[in-house]
Amino acid sequence: MLLYLGLVFWIRKPVNIREIEVPLPRGPLILAQILIPSIDWILAGSVAFMLLPHGPEVSFHHFLSIYLLSTMAGVISQVPGGLGVFESLMLIFLTPAVSASSVMGGLLAFRLIYYFSPLALAVVLLMCHEILQRKLHTKKVIQVPLQWFSSFVPEILSAIVFLCGCLLLLSGSTPGLGDRMGFLANTLPLTVIEFSHFFGSLVGFGMLILSWGLFHRIDASYPITITLFLLGIVFSLLKGFDYEEALILGFFLMLLLPSKSLFYRKGSLVTGRFTLSWLISLFLALAAFIWLGLFSYKHVEYSHDLWWQFTFDGDAPRFMRAAVGVVGATFGLALFTLIRPKPPRFLPPDRLTLDSLVPIIESSHRTQANLALMGDKSILLNDSKTAFLMFGIEERSWVSMGDPTGTAGEIRELAWEFREMCDYYNGYPVFYQVIPENLHLYLDLGLTVFKLGEEARVRLPQFSLDGSSRKEFRHTLSRLDREGCTFEIIPRESIHARIEDLRLVSDSWLKTKATREKKFSLAFFSEDYLAHFPVAVVRKGEEILAFANLLEGGGREELSVDLMRYRPGSPNGIMEFLFLQIILWGKDSGYQWFNMGMAPLSGLEARPLAPLWNRIGAFLFRHGDQFYNFEGLRNYKNKFAPEWSPRYLACPGGGLVVPRILANLASLISGSVTGVVLK
Repeated sequence: MLLYLGLVFWIRKPVNIREIEVPLPRGPLILAQILIPSIDWILAGSVAFMLLPHGPEVSFHHFLSIYLLSTMAGVISQVPGGLGVFESLMLIFLTPAVSASSVMGGLLAFRLIYYFSPLALAVVLLMCHEILQRKLHTKKVIQVPLQWFSSFVPEILSAIVFLCGCLLLLSGSTPGLGDRMGFLANTLPLTVIEFSHFFGSLVGFGMLILSWGLFHRIDASYPITITLFLLGIVFSLLKGFDYEEALILGFFLMLLLPSKSLFYRKGSLVTGRFTLSWLISLFLALAAFIWLGLFSYKHVEYSHDLWWQFTFDGDAPRFMRAAVGVVGATFGLALFTLIRPKPPRFLPPDRLTLDSLVPIIESSHRTQANLALMGDKSILLNDSKTAFLMFGIEERSWVSMGDPTGTAGEIRELAWEFREMCDYYNGYPVFYQVIPENLHLYLDLGLTVFKLGEEARVRLPQFSLDGSSRKEFRHTLSRLDREGCTFEIIPRESIHARIEDLRLVSDSWLKTKATREKKFSLAFFSEDYLAHFPVAVVRKGEEILAFANLLEGGGREELSVDLMRYRPGSPNGIMEFLFLQIILWGKDSGYQWFNMGMAPLSGLEARPLAPLWNRIGAFLFRHGDQFYNFEGLRNYKNKFAPEWSPRYLACPGGGLVVPRILANLASLISGSVTGVVLK
C-alpha cells in the first residue's frame, strides 16, 4: 500500500505503456480506493466471524487477521475464489482449539451466504439486463422453445393441480399439530377453524375436477383453478396453520399464473366427457383420502355424537364431516353427469349458405364437392367465400369429407384453419378420402396417413364398346333395349315435377333391401338435394325403373353418380345398363372422366413388413365377404377398365385413437351407433 501511494505521489504524469496511456488517480479517488475495499474486507470478515466457531480466546481482531491472511493466500494462488486454499488455512489456524467438522460447516455456510448467493443474484440480474438490452433478439431466440414447451406444459400443470388437490385432501384426513392448533385456539374462533377444514377438503376435491379441464386446455378452468389455489392457501393456514402446505400451494400458483394463454379452448367443464383413466385416478385419490382418515383416527371409538362434536381438538369429527362433504360432492357430480343434456351437435348450413357454395362447386374439377349440398355437414368457408371445407362431428372426431374445395393455396389455409379449430375445441382432426396430391399437407398438419382403398375413374374419350372384352356390355344394352327400356336425362328444372316418381323407386328399393338411408359420404333421398342436379333415369313406358343423379365437375372435367336406386322386379342388369348409358352420354357431352367411386380396402399390401393397418385391411378385402363384398365390388368396376387411384384417411395416430376415429366415422356414415350394426 505504501509503495502504491509513493508511486502515485511521485509520478505526476500519465504512464504510457506502448500506445496505451494510463492516468494515475489523485486525492479523493485514492482515498476511496483505500476505504471502500477495507470496509468490504471488514464486513466479509465479520460475516465469517459470526458463522465460524473460534473460541473465547480469539478476539475479532485476531480472527480478522486470520481471515485476511487466508483470503490473500487464496488470491495469490490464482484459484477462483481461493477455493480450497482459503479453507485449508482457516482449518490450520482455528484447529485443534475447535473441531474441524464445526469449522467446515461454518466455512460452507460462509461460502453459500457470501459467495454463491450474491453470484446467483448477479447472474439473474445480468441475464435480465442482457434480455432488456436485446428484446427483439431474445424474443426470436426463445420463441421456438416456448412453442415446443407449450405443447406439454398444460399436461404438467394438470398433474400438479391434481397432486395439490390430493395434498389438501390428505391434509384434511390427518390431525393437526398440537402446538399449532393451540396457537389457533388462542387466535381464531372455532367456527373459522371448522369452516376452513371442511371447505379446504372441498377445495382439494375441486382441484381434482379442474385438473381434467386444464389437461384439455379449457379456458374456464384457468381462473377457477387460480381461485381455488388462493382459497387453499387461506384454508391451509386457518385450519391448522399448515404453512408448509400453503408455501407449496403458493409456489405452484406462481407457476400457474403466467400460463393463461395456454388455456384457450372454448369449452364447458360440465359438458365434457371424463376419460376412464382420469376417473380411475379420481377414485384412487378419494379412496386414499378416506383410508388415511380411517387409519389416522382408528383409536377413536365411533359414536353418533361425533358428528355434532365441535371442539378445538375434535380432529376426528372434522374429518368425518369433510369426508361426507367430499363424498356428497362426488355423488352430485356423478348424478349431474348422468342427467346432463347431451351437448348440441353442429348446426347444418342454411339455404343461403348452400346457395353460396354453388359457384365454388361449379368451378371445382372434382364432383365430390357436390356432397356439400346434402345439407347434413357443417361448412367452413374462407374469408373471401371462394373455398370451403365440409365436415361432420361424431364425439371428438371432426371429419372433413374429402379435401377442401378451392385452389391449392386456399386448400392449405382451410386445412390449417380446420386443424386449429379442432384443437380449439379439443377434437380430433380427420380428413376422409383425400387424394395423394395433398398428402404432404396433412403430414405438415402433424397427422398420420392410412390408405383406405382405391378410386376408379374411367377415361371417357378412350372408352369404347368395341372389342371382345366389351361383348357383355353390348349384350346388356341390346337386351334391355329389346325389353323396351329407354334412357333419359331429366334436367334439374323438372326434378320437382317428377320427384314423387323418384321417391317411389327409392322407397321400394329401401324396403326390399331392408336398409336405412346412409349419410355424410353417401347421399340420401332428399328433394332439395336432388333438385340441384340432372337425374339419369331408365324408363319402361312411363314407369321409371331406375335413376341416379349426375354430379358434374367444373370445365366438364369429371362426371359421377351419387344416389342410385332401382325398382324391385326390374330387368336383370338394369343398373349396368344405366351406368353404360351415363358413360356414353358423358363421352358425347365432352366429359374427360367418369368417377365410379371407391373400392374400400382395395390395393392394400399384405406383406409381412407392411403396416399393421394394411395387413388387416388386405385380410378383410379377401376374406370379409360376410361383412361387405369388397373384392366383388372391385372386380365389377374393373370391367369398365378404369384407372385406379389411392384414397387416404389422415388423422391423429397412436394408441387407441385410430380405432376410436374409425368407429366414429362408421357411426357418422350410418347415421347413428345402432346404424353401424343394423342395416
